[in-house]
Order: sequence, then structure tokens, then C-alpha cells
Amino acid sequence: MNIKDRTDIVVVGGGLAGLSASFALSRAGRQVAVFEGDSEVGGLSKTIRWGDFRFDLGGHRFITKNEKTERFVKTLLEGQYLTVPRKSKIYMQNKFFDYPLKPSNALFGLGIPTTLRVISDYSKEKIKNLFRTPKNISLEDWVVSHFGRTMFTIYFKEYSEKVWGIEWISEEWVSQRISGLSLGVAIKNAFFKFSGQEVNTLVDKFIYPPMGIGQISDRLKAEIEKENPVLTNTRAVQINHKNFLINSLIAANCDRRYEVRGSEFVSSIPLTGLVKMLTPPAPDDILDAVSKLKYRDLVIVTVMLDRERVTDLTWMYLPEQDMRLGRIHEPKNWSPHMAPEGKTHIVAEYFCFRGDGTWNLTDDQLVSLTVKQLEKLLAIRENEVIGSCVVRVPGAYPLFEVGYTKYYSRVLRYLRNFRNLHIIGRTGMFKYYNMDRAIETGIEVAEDILGKPQRKEREALPAGA
Repeated sequence: MNIKDRTDIVVVGGGLAGLSASFALSRAGRQVAVFEGDSEVGGLSKTIRWGDFRFDLGGHRFITKNEKTERFVKTLLEGQYLTVPRKSKIYMQNKFFDYPLKPSNALFGLGIPTTLRVISDYSKEKIKNLFRTPKNISLEDWVVSHFGRTMFTIYFKEYSEKVWGIEWISEEWVSQRISGLSLGVAIKNAFFKFSGQEVNTLVDKFIYPPMGIGQISDRLKAEIEKENPVLTNTRAVQINHKNFLINSLIAANCDRRYEVRGSEFVSSIPLTGLVKMLTPPAPDDILDAVSKLKYRDLVIVTVMLDRERVTDLTWMYLPEQDMRLGRIHEPKNWSPHMAPEGKTHIVAEYFCFRGDGTWNLTDDQLVSLTVKQLEKLLAIRENEVIGSCVVRVPGAYPLFEVGYTKYYSRVLRYLRNFRNLHIIGRTGMFKYYNMDRAIETGIEVAEDILGKPQRKEREALPAGA
């Protein structure tokens, strides 16, 4: 699609946040150009097609407490969505445990001595918390305070280290992901079915498009393109600015580079990449701070099987270190349209860093490793495998190491000086947002831009106005 050398609003990144912002701006009649470096839009929330099979980059459920956001997505999908019951398990110690944790097996499945330690530790923490406010700095602090030391050691320690690749995770990750959850909440939910809707971690059903989560991004793209261009395989390589005002973007597509000028610039690409693109460069202290912010990467291995179905689960979590897999799901349990009739597939996730041993395995090695683990875990047979697909996902999750906030705050303070730059989304804002919040950040920035006078009008205002 052709693009003019000047547009009103430049959006860098075609994930859910960038597309939602572009959709809202396009609906308001503004001129927008979207630049996405991948061949398809959606970012982490895209659906990959492999023959007649479809799979997401990890399972992505849509849940929200915001009725406006839920209505936005349902309207966008034109009523084409499923309500899927959630059924997840944790596999450890050669046993399956319910997730969210339920006392029926989370406690008693561990044996009486361990169960007594869990209850004792939990009771001790509850009593301590009556007399002092817990000082939670790390994930470990938070979990011990809410669950007790034994539960942290059994259920959380190995899995958090497997997911993140480091030991010291900031408490902020916990507060964003499982805020409000405690052993008491889990027990009440298990025995009395008290409203899990108040705690996202406990919800037992979710919205899902029949053709995969990427259907949301595809619908946004289709609506935007009625008025404005969405350019895929086109990545930003340089952002030019002067006096804290961004003037233009240099974009690259194959062997071609071109400059696009704009009045407002919206970015959902990784925060670290955005800062490194600035020309003239950011000050040394900002570049140093950016170097301290890291992302966790992901490798997806999907194995297609000549079988009707393998499990009845939406997710299975694998915390123990002796199995390299971190999480698996069977897309057919989310929607029957994700696999051909009589066939199914398993999507396996490996949490890693670019350049480490997992990332550097060949596709054949990754598939072989995955099949061997699935044979042990789910009793699939190698002769049932009819295909495979490997996808490497760089920068999938912001990494919240203890102490990261001082560097993050420094970078944010610097970027706020730019009068026409807006950062949105999970990777753009370096926040562990769910899909609903990513969408909301895009719409909120669009509303902010729509509330500002346009560039020509601003330039006509007297100084200090």
C-alpha cells in the first residue's frame, strides 16, 4: 500500500494497542499511517495459520472488568465470539493439580505432612500481617506473605524462575498479574464459588474469537484500511526530533527506506528500541538506563497430530525445571475451528532469552525435544505427528527485575519531554498488561490526541497559550 511522505498521525507497531489507537483515530476522521515490522498485525496477539490448523502465540483469553472495553471487542467481532470455560492444570510431582489452586488437591494432594506445613505457614503469615504491614519487594516476598513459605517453595519458586530466567522478580509483576489473590481467596472460591470475577486469576470462563485471537487484530486492521494504510513488513529504523518535538520517521521495507513526517507519533514497539532509534541520540544516562531494561523471549513449538483430541484443558502449566516446556495448550479446546475435523495440535511454550541454549536450537531439534516431552506428559505417539511449526518471538514480556523501576522511571521522565510522542501497550509502556488493558491504552491515547489542537492550529497560538 502506498504511503504519503506526510501524514497527520504516525503509529509505530501494529499490535492490539497500536491498532486500537489507529482505529479510534480513523473513526474520528484523522489521517493515520500504521507501520508494523512483521508480516502480519497483532504482535503477540496474533493467530498463525499452518495449513488448515490455526494457533495463537500462546493461549490468549480475553477477559475484562471494563464493560466499555468488552462491548468494544464484541461489537468489533460482530457477535462472532465464543464463551469458553476455563479448565487448567499444573503438572508437578507426577500429579495434576487444579489451577487456580483448589484445596481439594492443591493441599491434600501433597500428602498430610506437607499439607500441615502449608496450613501452619499460612496461619503464621496471617498472624504476622495483623501486627505489621508486609514489606513486599520481590515476588517471593509477596507470595510468602499471602500463601506462606511452603506454598511458595512448592508452587511458585521453580515456575517463576523458569518463566523469567532470573530469581529476583519485582513485586510489581505480582501486583499487576495476581493482585488480590491469596490462599484464603482460592479456598473461598473452591468451597463457596464466591465471585472469581473480582480476581482475574480466578475467572472460570473467557471470550474467544472462533478463528483465533488474531481475529480481533484482523478486524481492527480491516476497519482502519477503509480510510488509512496499515503497512506490514515495514519497520521503523530512525526517529528524528528537534527541541523535543518529533518531526519524522524513517521506515524500511525490503531494500527501500523512506521518510514520513507527521504531527503526532504513537509507539507500541519495545520501549528500549524506541529510545535507541532517536536521532539525535538520547543522553548517555538515558541510554545507560535503557540498557538495564530487558525483555523475556519466547519460542513456540506447535505439533500437529492425527488424533481427535488429547486433553480437555485450556492450559497446562509445567513448573518443574527437569521439563524444559513451560506451558502448553490445545487450541481445539478453545475453538473447534482451530483444527481440521479428526485432527488436533498442541502448542508448547519455551520461555528463554535470545541467544541462549533453547533459542539457538534448530527447528528440528525443538520439535524432537517437544515430541519427547509430550510423549511422557500426554502419552502421544511419535507416529501421530503429522506436522510441526516453530515460531520465535523476541521481546514477548517485559522483565521486572528487582530494582528496575529506578531505570524505568528515568527513561519515562525523559520521554515525557517530547510534546508529540505517545507510548502505549505492553512492550511500549514496559507494563505487563492483559489484552484488555493494551486495547484501552491505545484508545486512551487516541482520545488524548483528539482532544489536542492540530499542529497547524497549535503553531498559530501565541507563546504561552
